Amino acid sequence: MTPFDLAGRVALVTGAGKGIGRAIAIGLARAGADVVLHGRRDADLDEVASAVRREGRTAERWVQDLAAEPEALAVAAAALGAVDILVNNAGVIHRSPALQQTYDTWRGVLAVNLDAVFVLTRALGAGMLARGRGKVITVASLLSFQGGLNVAGYTASKHAVAGLTRALANEWSAQGVQVNAIAPGYIETANTDPLRADADRERAIRDRIPAGRWGSPEDLAGAAVFLASPAADYVAGHVLVVDGGWMAR
Repeated sequence: MTPFDLAGRVALVTGAGKGIGRAIAIGLARAGADVVLHGRRDADLDEVASAVRREGRTAERWVQDLAAEPEALAVAAAALGAVDILVNNAGVIHRSPALQQTYDTWRGVLAVNLDAVFVLTRALGAGMLARGRGKVITVASLLSFQGGLNVAGYTASKHAVAGLTRALANEWSAQGVQVNAIAPGYIETANTDPLRADADRERAIRDRIPAGRWGSPEDLAGAAVFLASPAADYVAGHVLVVDGGWMAR
């Protein structure tokens, strides 16, 4: 065994059908974990399930609307059984000036990006605490530190996710459950399609990244494996920035 071996562990990755979630799910499988793949539609999970199985691991599916009523979501999560690693990756973003953003849109973003993270982490964290072992990884953002433009709901949710990560780490670390976050930089995903479609904005962002390129979803997999593994048993309440140097600029 190595400090990064996840053999015998079961991981749930939300938003696993594409982008960062897909890359993390495959990365955890390569490290030895069996994976429960969350998505809103079963068909969205076909390709990633096949990729996980090619790594020799099992791939179960959990089709669920994370904006569902909290009590129902908690019951559905608890029915999954023992989960050793929870990756709260699923997220939505709405781009518009704050004055043009409706309250329903605001609440829709927070329901998925924050409320579901709290509900799922409580539901599955209870079993981790009872077993005295577990890893929770939330996906934060550079907008956990900055304000961004025309993304008030998303920014508020990601600031809150970073705070929730630290708060739960304070409560659970002594009981063997480590709670940490990954803060991706500018990654080539569907969420950043509008930015990359604007040639001037894309170039301005890329020019500010010391690595000289946008990140790929696969750039996040190693960080997730580290935080999910015994190598991170003494890491708690940390927001690990994976941004090609953006925050250091």
